Amino acid sequence: MFHTQPHCYPMRPAKSLDIRHRRVATCVVVLLVCCLSTGCVRRRMTVRTSPPGATVSIDNQLIGTSPAATSFVYYGTREIRIEKDGYRTETIRRKIKPPWYEWPVAEFVSETLWPGEIRDERIIDVELVPAVTESSAEVLGRAELLRSQSIGG
Repeated sequence: MFHTQPHCYPMRPAKSLDIRHRRVATCVVVLLVCCLSTGCVRRRMTVRTSPPGATVSIDNQLIGTSPAATSFVYYGTREIRIEKDGYRTETIRRKIKPPWYEWPVAEFVSETLWPGEIRDERIIDVELVPAVTESSAEVLGRAELLRSQSIGG
């Protein structure tokens, strides 16, 4: 006759199973929070002129009449062109530097993990200069002077 002993498997304490479930649950919650709380940086540029009502273009794209606003994605140098009847046309090259939270590594946190929205608003103010119009007598006088110089007089 065989003497059989029941196989004794070591029983895991209930506490270690509880701890394992808690760790898994914590990991799932952290992953859900990371996925659901995606960060967002809203970038907006506003061009204001004095006097208002000028046509504003940024990088050769019309954005409207001043005060005009548009969103942008990338930082860097922008070419801003402002036109208004009776005023000199202005072409401005403005460098838009990224804020500290858009530097490498910090950008990952602000764009992906930050739970709220971050706003980066840039305002560009431009004072328009009235256009100088010359009288036709002045233009004709200058033309006569140039003609006489070219003939050899």
